[in-house]
This record gives sequence, C-alpha cells and structure tokens, in this order.
Amino acid sequence: MSARPITTIKTVVAGIEAAGTGIKVFTLADPDRWDLPPFKPGAHIDLHLPNGLVRTYSLCNEPADNTRYVIAVKREADGRGGSRALHDEVGIGDVIGVSLPRGGLEPGADIARHVFVAGGIGVTPFLSMARHLLRIGNADFVLHLIVREEVPLAAHLAPLIEAGRVVVHRTSRAGRPDLASLVGEVGVQTMVACCGPEGMTDEFEGMTAAWPAANVHIERFVAPPPMIDPDAKPFVLSLARTGTEIQVRAGQTMLAALHEGGIDIPTSCCGGICGACKVGWIEGKPVHRDRVLSPYERERFLMVCVAGSNADRLVLDL
Repeated sequence: MSARPITTIKTVVAGIEAAGTGIKVFTLADPDRWDLPPFKPGAHIDLHLPNGLVRTYSLCNEPADNTRYVIAVKREADGRGGSRALHDEVGIGDVIGVSLPRGGLEPGADIARHVFVAGGIGVTPFLSMARHLLRIGNADFVLHLIVREEVPLAAHLAPLIEAGRVVVHRTSRAGRPDLASLVGEVGVQTMVACCGPEGMTDEFEGMTAAWPAANVHIERFVAPPPMIDPDAKPFVLSLARTGTEIQVRAGQTMLAALHEGGIDIPTSCCGGICGACKVGWIEGKPVHRDRVLSPYERERFLMVCVAGSNADRLVLDL
C-alpha cells in the first residue's frame, strides 16, 4: 500500500566539472532538454542514485536557469556513501531519478538585506541565492565564506568575490571570525542564513535565537544524533485519507511504524534536516524535533522521521 505517489523525474548527467579538491559539480538535465520543474533559490533535490541510495543536495544554479539542476558534491571518504557513489561511479550520460525540488530561500518582499554565512561546501545554496538576487536587482547582500584555505567552487565564486559580494575568511591565517560581528544587529528587514559544519550552525543558531524566526534560515550537513525520550509512550497514527490506524510503539519513530504498515514515505537524512519526509497533520499534539520546519509550517506539517506525539492519537493527512 502506498499513501501518496513518490514523484521523481528522469534526468541525465549532462556535465561533470572538477571544482576544487575533492569537489565535483554535476549538471542534470531532462533527457529531451525540456525545462525542469521550477524551484526556489537554494532549493534541495533528492538524488536516487543507481546503487539505491537517496541523498539530498542543494541546487547551485538559480531559478531562471531552469533547463538544468546543478549540484556541487564534496567527496566524503567517511560519509554515508552518496558522495563516493557520485564521484566514483556516476558519469556523463547516466540516468538519475530526482525528486521535485523543495525548500529554498525565496526572498520576502519585506526583506531588504541578506547576510549569508557559509562553511566550505555549505556555500552551495547561497551561490544560488546570490545569483538570484543579482538577477532581480536586489544587490544588498553579502556572503561570508569561511574556509581553512582553499575556496570551493572558486571559478563560480570569482565574479562575486571580485564584486565584493563574497568575503572569504581563511581560518588557516586568522582563525574563525566572530559570527556575531559578521551578522550584525537584528533587523526586521534583514534575513540571515547559515550552512556549514555542526559547530558553526549550532553557534549561529544560538546567536540568532532572539531574532524573528522567519528571518533566520539554517541548513545542516549532518543530522544530529536521534533524541531518546525515556518517557515516550505508545500512540496511534490515524491516516485520514484511508482510515488506516497504525500503532507506534514506545520509542519507535513514526517513520518506522509507517513503513511497517506498508506506507511508502520518501526519506533521505532520517534526522529531521532535509525535509524529504514532510507530512501534513490534522489533529493531535505533535512533538516537533526537526531542524527544518518554520514555526508556521509546524502548525500544519511534521517530519515523521523525528516527530513524536503528546497525545494518544495523531491524525495525519495520509
């Protein structure tokens, strides 16, 4: 039984470019060169790799460039295998299934200033956003790129660096800069965003805790360790569209219970940071443990890989 169709589109690898030590840029296109589904700046796509893995990557190109999806992938020798598969096994002409794009950093009409902070390859979504802001004529933005020494995607970033839109901070020379000084004072017309290693994103999250939630965007490379709730109790998931009821055991994830019940839910990170398993909820008291949904979104959605329930019954829009 499948609760909803898992929509993937067929793409072919149209280009592969070396873009720094251990980094490759992959260009994906429709086999017949049709336009691809639209996306917001810095949106994510899930790649369904030939070896069966599903991995999430940010788009580097901007929405007006909609005949292709461009991602940059750093080969992580000790990672979960997705980057190694892309670097070592995927070539030009290979077919890869791709999810519809989700998320992104669409600028609000009331946002006049953008400050982005990126660590290394975490620059990818902000490269997309920077290109978009330049195209629409909103030039009041700065991207602080923190690297040890080498700049990733150097050829892509060079025009932005030369224009003063990207400021490179090399920690090998001066240590890591103070994030608060980079971001500046809180402002209702300022959006700040960060993507990078866990220590950086945690510091950024704490530093911007007093900011309006809608003005802060954080993306992480790696999902945090699963939260173990010693007081977790069993509860029932009720699927509104089919009337099916599924028991979630104490300590079991909703995702695992749904899979046991034959409900096919797309997944990638399984840690609440990628957004692949977002599901609507209708009734109940969900416990949100994800790092991706906004307060507004949590009123309607939850991430089944990490969410829990404070009630005996939770009704999902499935």
